[in-house]
Amino acid sequence: MKLGFVSAILDQSSYEEMMDFASANGFECVEVACWPSGKAERRYAGVSHIDAERVLEDAKYADRIIDYAREKRVELSSLAFYPNTMDPDPQKREGIIEHLKNVILASSRLKVGMVTTFIGRDQTKTVEENLKLVKEIWPPIIEMAERENVKIAIENCPMLFGPDQWPGGQNLMTTPDIWKKVFEILPSKNLGINYDPSHFVWQMIDYVKPIYEFRDKIFHVHYKDIKVYEEKRNQVGIMAYPLDFMSPKLPGLGDVDWGKYVSALTDIGYEGYSCIEVEDKAFEKSPDDAKKALVLSAVYLRNFVI
Repeated sequence: MKLGFVSAILDQSSYEEMMDFASANGFECVEVACWPSGKAERRYAGVSHIDAERVLEDAKYADRIIDYAREKRVELSSLAFYPNTMDPDPQKREGIIEHLKNVILASSRLKVGMVTTFIGRDQTKTVEENLKLVKEIWPPIIEMAERENVKIAIENCPMLFGPDQWPGGQNLMTTPDIWKKVFEILPSKNLGINYDPSHFVWQMIDYVKPIYEFRDKIFHVHYKDIKVYEEKRNQVGIMAYPLDFMSPKLPGLGDVDWGKYVSALTDIGYEGYSCIEVEDKAFEKSPDDAKKALVLSAVYLRNFVI
């Protein structure tokens, strides 16, 4: 496995500065944020270390991205864009899908071959209704990915944390049962999972067993921890807003057993990219705090990933 990080946490750095940091601190890869510039709608979104549209229009810019990564000996694990592709607003949805397609094309142009994203969800509709939307919206996206030889890895984050995302959340692919249903609708070798164990912790789902069951669909993995505060959950219950009883933490500071997690990945022969995702509010005071969070996480994870 190659150890890296999701670049969105270094939101005040340029692409070159971000890659300099990765190289200087021994990271082997980076999952590079590729949002449309200046369109942040939530924490850690809106960051753009690579301009996907410019990659398609400016050959010198694209070549510079490739050459700089090669110079720094840091691989691009994927181009990352995590929107809601099934937003209930048709106009907004169209713009999101257009940019996602450009990210797929840019991933092909840069010879990355991977896009990490969400499947999306209309949060006002049932699971069954959203599965119909998947069948309506996603086939053309998957067809483009197949033509461009780009894998799409869907993170299993429910995007259900507070009142703005209530009641259903903004990402459908949150459980093994729903994974199966989506893979039946979209039976493509180019569609898989960006596996993050932390999201299973607060849903009280076994985060190790699915690694074996979906071994052929795990394209990319995350290292992010979650701490569940049982005393808070006992007060609000599991149907409360999740952030009322849990919090994202650095790897090793929450409830994930990282030895069991990485052991399962080695059991299935996973040798791909694995990226630290920092969303720990204890490390948000300054850009230096964000860099410290990445270094601390890497020191801990090097017990398992070398």
